[in-house]
Amino acid sequence: MIAIDIVKEYYNHFNNQNWEGMLGLLHTDIRHEPNQGDPRIGIEKFTEFLKIMDTSYQETLTDMVFFSESGNSRVAVEFTVNGIYKKGEEGLPEAHGQSYVLPAAAFLEVKEGKISRVTTYYNLPLWISLVS
Repeated sequence: MIAIDIVKEYYNHFNNQNWEGMLGLLHTDIRHEPNQGDPRIGIEKFTEFLKIMDTSYQETLTDMVFFSESGNSRVAVEFTVNGIYKKGEEGLPEAHGQSYVLPAAAFLEVKEGKISRVTTYYNLPLWISLVS
């Protein structure tokens, strides 16, 4: 399977809240580089991250545009995050079901048929203003 197809399947699982499907596409040494904070290395840390996301946010991605390079290992995707802020996190505004629409992008790397890196970018101050 080519990298772009793996990444499309990953985001299809995301939109269907199929966390096991997402995790099944990740390399055991996945490197997750979030918009803010330190990278998370390994499937266990990524699984913990997904649990927090599932508890605090309900998100669907739309307007997805995928780009890949000729070496078939890197994919970029631009999308719109349509979300509901369900439970507050430390250092962020209080949650009470606020909805938000936020542009974002991600860069992914695929090796050995699995996603080995996910780097996500979005405008955190804009998101804070949308939920405040």
